[in-house]
Amino acid sequence: MQPSGGCPSGPDDQTLNAAGDWGHWEVSDKVRLCRFLCYGSEGDVYTAAEGSHVDMGRAGALLSMLQEGRGIEAVNEIKRFAQDGQSVRLDPSIFALALCSQHSEMATKRAAFQALKDVCRDPAHLFSFIQYKKELKQDMKCGIWGRALRKAVSDWYNAQDALSLAAAVTRCKQRGGWSHKDILRLSHTKPADEAIALISKYVAKGWKEVQVAYADKNNTEEVVKVLSYLEVVEKVKHSCDEMEVINLIEENKLGREQLPTDHLKSKLVWRGLLKDMAIRSVLPILGKMTAKKVLQPGSAETQALCERIQSETALEQEEVHPFSILLASEHYKRGQGYQGKTKWAADGNILKALDVAFYKSFLNVEPVGKSFVVAVDVSTSLSSVVPGTSIRTAVAAAVITMVFARTERDTHVLAYSEGALEVCSVSADMNLLQTTDELVKIPGGSTDLTLPITWAIENGKAVDVFIVLTNNPLWTFTTSPVEALRKHREKSGRRSKLVMCGLTSLGHTIADTEDRGLLSICGFDLGAFRVIRNLAQDLM
Repeated sequence: MQPSGGCPSGPDDQTLNAAGDWGHWEVSDKVRLCRFLCYGSEGDVYTAAEGSHVDMGRAGALLSMLQEGRGIEAVNEIKRFAQDGQSVRLDPSIFALALCSQHSEMATKRAAFQALKDVCRDPAHLFSFIQYKKELKQDMKCGIWGRALRKAVSDWYNAQDALSLAAAVTRCKQRGGWSHKDILRLSHTKPADEAIALISKYVAKGWKEVQVAYADKNNTEEVVKVLSYLEVVEKVKHSCDEMEVINLIEENKLGREQLPTDHLKSKLVWRGLLKDMAIRSVLPILGKMTAKKVLQPGSAETQALCERIQSETALEQEEVHPFSILLASEHYKRGQGYQGKTKWAADGNILKALDVAFYKSFLNVEPVGKSFVVAVDVSTSLSSVVPGTSIRTAVAAAVITMVFARTERDTHVLAYSEGALEVCSVSADMNLLQTTDELVKIPGGSTDLTLPITWAIENGKAVDVFIVLTNNPLWTFTTSPVEALRKHREKSGRRSKLVMCGLTSLGHTIADTEDRGLLSICGFDLGAFRVIRNLAQDLM
């Protein structure tokens, strides 16, 4: 077993522990902050599909860094997680930025406001930022609409491309009790150019006043484009001609958020919307569209959508992940919504398109470049369903395995139960069914989480990340998994990590919460892949 060629880079300095070895990896405030920015908790447990609301109680590490004068450092981490797409959800980063903007130290406050346009990229994010500042006002006993915030908000609007801003303010008009009209008024925004001034007037006064104000002006080309776009949005709102609405949608790529509710009752309007709707937005509503007969077997619209779903170009442009397609496919096969009210008969052609897209989308997964062991615990039946999905745990384990086996050059796949462990031959040309069968071929027993780590030690494998997938919340250990991991670190010289995925778990931990390389995942969702990736790359 050969040591790695140096210490990995991460969010803080790498140091030996007090004993002078690599067995234990301490958790710093910066690591806790990075966990918070990634999934909204400073702890070592990620819960799939957990609610996004955050508050001061979850941001202890950030508060400590601010008190230590490390505010600029914290803002830089917030920007990094937001800009590089490293967060499972953006709310924690927006909350953290709002908290930094309330800090008494001017350098931190200035850096936070300067980062607003980088972190809050659309109106919904901006509204969340303002709301968090309002909530923090009570705790921090300071005002909201000072000069710095007014300037930051003004800069946010003025930094936008005019046509993109026109689309944004008509798609997301208000959120959480805030509207563009409120914010433009409170920030005293002074438009940087005539096109932004036009949009501000539209938001504040409405379309009729805009028509009057710009009717006889010698308008610039940009203003003319914005006027034309807003005119289309207004025409769609008030048109009673279904074909006119559809033509306007298709010609101007309008979204459903820009349409009144009555238009969304029309099958033809929905067919027009689906033509340019992002694949990521289409996948969750395939069942609803089939139930409402918007998508019908053999229709031209269904055929066109199937072609787009399985287009390598479209999948690559949107970076659609195979797990997203599997979630959509399994839900569509189910034939009814989770509440049981909406039901549909799954279209075979749509299922085939999803199947093709599933395998093509593996090309969108960027390799981490680390050594992985993916170990599947088969001590109990893998016939349960992952909470919040329609996916059986055996299928979930198979697709997780496939993601790493197909994208990482150094991946070992193991199936194990008490006293039995087998190396699985999962190759890139195996399909989902073949992979599932390969994983469950050994008999069950009681669970011993240490087996995969012991196997790596005994076979001289220097592993960066152990990913253990289990359906069993109760474990029996011959030795502590934490101690086994430390032994592997000492033998290999690597900062090895252990990720314990309880596929049906609603809450569990690995015991040692003060080791940076230990992480528990309860349930599983698309965000879990991002969490594992961040841990593997020492980003948290």
